[in-house]
Amino acid sequence: MVGRRSSLVVVANRLPVEHANGPLPGDDAAFEDDWRPSPGGLVTALAPILKGSGGKWVGWSGSAGEELAPFSIEGFDLVPVPLSSAEVADYYEGFSNATLWPLYHDVTGRPFFERRWWDAYVKVNHRFADVTAASCDRGATVWVQDYQLQLVPAMLRRKRPDLRIGWFNHIPFPGYEIYSRLPWRTQVIQGLLGADLLGFQRRDDAANFLRAARGHADVTTRGSVIEVAGRRLRAGAFPISIDSTSLDELARRPETAARARELRASLGNPDVLLLGVDRLDYTKGILHRLRAFGELLDEGHLRPPRATLVQVATPSRERVEEYRHLRDEVEGIVGRINGDHGHVGQPAIHYLHQSFPREEMAALYLAADVMLVTPLRDGMNLVAKEYVACRHDERGGLVLSEFTGAADELRQSYLVNPWDIDGTKQAILRATTHARAEAARRMRAMRRRVFEDDVHHWAAAFLGALDMAAEGRR
Repeated sequence: MVGRRSSLVVVANRLPVEHANGPLPGDDAAFEDDWRPSPGGLVTALAPILKGSGGKWVGWSGSAGEELAPFSIEGFDLVPVPLSSAEVADYYEGFSNATLWPLYHDVTGRPFFERRWWDAYVKVNHRFADVTAASCDRGATVWVQDYQLQLVPAMLRRKRPDLRIGWFNHIPFPGYEIYSRLPWRTQVIQGLLGADLLGFQRRDDAANFLRAARGHADVTTRGSVIEVAGRRLRAGAFPISIDSTSLDELARRPETAARARELRASLGNPDVLLLGVDRLDYTKGILHRLRAFGELLDEGHLRPPRATLVQVATPSRERVEEYRHLRDEVEGIVGRINGDHGHVGQPAIHYLHQSFPREEMAALYLAADVMLVTPLRDGMNLVAKEYVACRHDERGGLVLSEFTGAADELRQSYLVNPWDIDGTKQAILRATTHARAEAARRMRAMRRRVFEDDVHHWAAAFLGALDMAAEGRR
């Protein structure tokens, strides 16, 4: 019998809040210290559980040098972890995002190995573990999130062996040969082995970790079970999802449909509207996608203004030089394609380097005939699932990279190898010319999967497995 969790503590790099710009609608005052909940599937999934268990969320506020006392919002407690400007530069921008991020995405970008960054990573992980240990009830469940905090499970277990500890990786875990390049490969594995349950997006990611654990930590594995120091833990796949019902309800609103029609009209009511929505990151395959679209225009398969592409590229890590170069490259190819194929007032590509509220994104999803989700490597990619959740009309086609976790679930999409420009072009053409009945059949199947395995199912599955794993070691 799985024991009841006495409380839940989520540990993530960031707190699930953002600074408010003013009072909440209908309220005379903003939340304490002008904080409001951040949008996002993780918060949506875990907030009800945190409220029901007297839970807490440990994380950084997002502002360097900010020292905050714990505070409450939306019915659960937030416990801030302070980071200095130097730690943000070395632990976060350095080791997390210039070492681990490119390495874990199969070196789609060059990883840098700086000992100073590693030292900061260890120091900050210790701080997270200390704050968490002091914040937990006896026997509490701790769910550590993502690659920034891989050392926390073992540090926490040494401090609080009474805790149930889970860890989930939102990004890929690389193959053995790639992971082995990391100078601190053994220390990271040992940090993760402090958990009772390790969650990954795909089975391949879990298998990659198991091989790395055998090779670099000298542990024994049997299937998904790892034996270390007389203790057993498990590594498995728990693919994350979205709040499908909420998005579906948003897309069904009359004002959302009206905005979708308005968007199409503002684009000249094209016969085919293609859409890309990505963080501006080299892993997302934006350059490859733009090249494929440009070649389709060059060859006359698609002709503006009857066919147009809207590419939303949300700003990301703009202080990092490699990301600034990527922006220059993307904007350069957009300019070339528009120069070759655009008309006055009617560019072939509408490029938007900005973020949009959830309501506008739902309207864009509803307006688009073809959604292009073509990362070179991605843990899951929730944009693909968001598009499907919004298509209650059972129209639209999804062109999806096979190197995403979403490809394991959305098999009725048009799967592509994004490195294969010709193959991507063929998939785009198929998606733009499929019959209405075929589009409906594909979309119905994908919607069934997205609604059955939503973000609430993901959270319940992981926490249930963590309970069983922790009970098994007692």
